[in-house]
Amino acid sequence: MKRHHRHSLPTVGGKWAIGAAVDGKLVGVAIAGRPVARKLDDGKTLEVLRVCTDGTPSANSFLYGRLARIAWLMGYRRVITYSLEEESGASLRAVGGKVVGTVHPQEWSVPSRPRKSQAVYVKVKVKWEL
Repeated sequence: MKRHHRHSLPTVGGKWAIGAAVDGKLVGVAIAGRPVARKLDDGKTLEVLRVCTDGTPSANSFLYGRLARIAWLMGYRRVITYSLEEESGASLRAVGGKVVGTVHPQEWSVPSRPRKSQAVYVKVKVKWEL
């Protein structure tokens, strides 16, 4: 997926992944996992970590919808994901997603937990709940 995703690094881990196929050809994949933000990891929240398609119409919406459905069937009560501010969010709105906040870049190294500084540019993200 690294060579197909336009702006994110590969995920580290995940709970499960699904794919979308058209006429036997894989056109998209999605990965679900525990929320990256520690405070959201309550056992009832699932985060859509990545969705990647080849541009096939409606593939993104299909994948988001299926991940949310599987999550509900498995007992999760909230499904979240993030998109870049410049993305339209049409696929998320198509499956009932609602914007619930904006996430601004933060430094990983804080006084209570110092880390070696790694200059990484992070864009502002929009938080969605499905």
